[in-house]
Amino acid sequence: MTMADRNIGPDSALPVIRQLDDTIINRIAAGEVVERPAAAVKELVENALDAGARRIEVAYGDGGKRLIRVTDDGCGIPAGDLPLALSRHATSKIDGSDLMDIRSFGFRGEALASLGAVGRLTVTSRARGSAEAARIAVTGGDMSPVTPAALSRGTVVELRDLFYATPARLKFMRTDRAEAQAITDVVKRLAMAEPAVSFILRDVGDGGEGRITFRADAETGDLFDALRGRLAGILGTEFTENALAIDIEREGLRLTGFAALPTYSRGSAVAQYLFVNGRPVRDKLLIGALRAAYMDFLSRDRHPAAALFIDCDPQVVDVNVHPAKAEVRFREPGVARGLIVSGLRHALAEAGHRASTTVAGATLGAMRPEPAGPESAGPARRYQMDRPSAGARHLSYAAQAPVIETPGFAEAAAPSARVEPEPEIALAEDLPLGAARAQVHENYIIAQTADGIVIVDQHAAHERLVYERLKRQMAENGVAAQALLIPDIVDLGEGDCARLLTVAEDLRRLGLAIEPFGGGAVAVRETPAILGEINAKALLHDILDEIADLDDSATLGARIDAVLSRVACHGSIRSGRRMRGEEMNALLREMEATPHSGQCNHGRPTYVELKLSDIERLFGRT
Repeated sequence: MTMADRNIGPDSALPVIRQLDDTIINRIAAGEVVERPAAAVKELVENALDAGARRIEVAYGDGGKRLIRVTDDGCGIPAGDLPLALSRHATSKIDGSDLMDIRSFGFRGEALASLGAVGRLTVTSRARGSAEAARIAVTGGDMSPVTPAALSRGTVVELRDLFYATPARLKFMRTDRAEAQAITDVVKRLAMAEPAVSFILRDVGDGGEGRITFRADAETGDLFDALRGRLAGILGTEFTENALAIDIEREGLRLTGFAALPTYSRGSAVAQYLFVNGRPVRDKLLIGALRAAYMDFLSRDRHPAAALFIDCDPQVVDVNVHPAKAEVRFREPGVARGLIVSGLRHALAEAGHRASTTVAGATLGAMRPEPAGPESAGPARRYQMDRPSAGARHLSYAAQAPVIETPGFAEAAAPSARVEPEPEIALAEDLPLGAARAQVHENYIIAQTADGIVIVDQHAAHERLVYERLKRQMAENGVAAQALLIPDIVDLGEGDCARLLTVAEDLRRLGLAIEPFGGGAVAVRETPAILGEINAKALLHDILDEIADLDDSATLGARIDAVLSRVACHGSIRSGRRMRGEEMNALLREMEATPHSGQCNHGRPTYVELKLSDIERLFGRT
């Protein structure tokens, strides 16, 4: 926009400041509060929840552009208060004395007025104890008188022709399907926050009763039973079966909810639901804390699934920092972040070697004959579709240490498998990973359990075990180092050499001692003792990749853990290494005793468990 467009010039008249009329003010406010139909649904459903509703039904047509109707059984609005309820900044939820003590979803008193300014709004309500209901309508900001109406209880808010008064806004709306999906997401998030309330979402299409697209009946029981039931209905039983219950309190903040195992991760952040005092939020601080909690278990292209609730005194959190109330600000943000990170890491540690059941489900699905057509990619194959292929894994093994051959075994031609003599190990329940029976393709261990079999990826499993050992050593007194008789000279180039030398002191704590050797070369004088003989050049290049991947905001602890993860890969059992029976069983026992051993350092599963009943079904024996 130019100066001429603004009508400002050396000879132009001075601009005149005008007081805008209420209609324009409301339409401007609607631009902030109601950006799309889903935002209108959110405001109206939150009003119903604030009114104490226990049953809420939402109906929409044409993605909410033609019709939005919210019906509730809450306390209702007295007939005499209806005109005031549709006025700007009029609310029964706060008295204005303390904006830091907000205990309701709404508090600004501008939703109904904004909706009435851009659409055709009708409110019918019957207050608790009233003899009859009343109705009021607002069309483009013009309010009609209150009239008697028929309604047994609660409130019905009907919004038709959204943005008819501001047609330019309609040009920015997405397709009906996309808007309907946004409405569904809003209702589901609010339903997660209120398990004791029943929700019905209905697409009325061209009129009539329409079809129910979402339904959640009120849950009963204690906090976790009700929440588990509601989440199972919305996110699916797969999520609740593979999620850990969270309940931790610190400095006045309580964190509850469910967080999925790392092996249940997703390809995007679509399964992350965060709530503060029951309010759904998309807060950067909380999302970052969730990501940090899983940093040790997932690669950067994987995202955790979780539904987490923070409850606290309203005085310690400000919910009035975002036009749509989608973000909050904690008085002590470090406490909130630390609560999420430590609470989730503690729960994941207690999960031990557990891996998600979807891994076994995907395995069984891959074994069954696939029907022709696109429907073959069903839920049973979600894990395969959602994770990167083996060819996409980051490997730099070719230049690493040579494979250690076990004496007594001849070279085998592929395909290969070795059956071990049956060990003297009882298949008891205290050995959940069972006893090793065979090794196939020099990479997979087959173990028999009391009620099935376990297939272990020996490299992925040992990589995790080495990583956990390195972390323990680091926490206790630093990683033990072994001096090289002849230092390894690695030429990296001047840029990479400079980057590596900036973290030389941190690497020394990890058992890796490097020194400048002139030009772009470094001398490797010590390596971590736990790794044995390694290829120093490959290790340094992997560490450089990790440093480049981490942004400057990463903490020192995060950088050290990331480098340790890369280091662990070089010290783990290689694919192609033949293992004796006692070695395989020792690996299984260490997995059972080590936290987080159910997934490798990149979030992929280290083992798959198949129950005998599932195997029998594959062969039609049941």
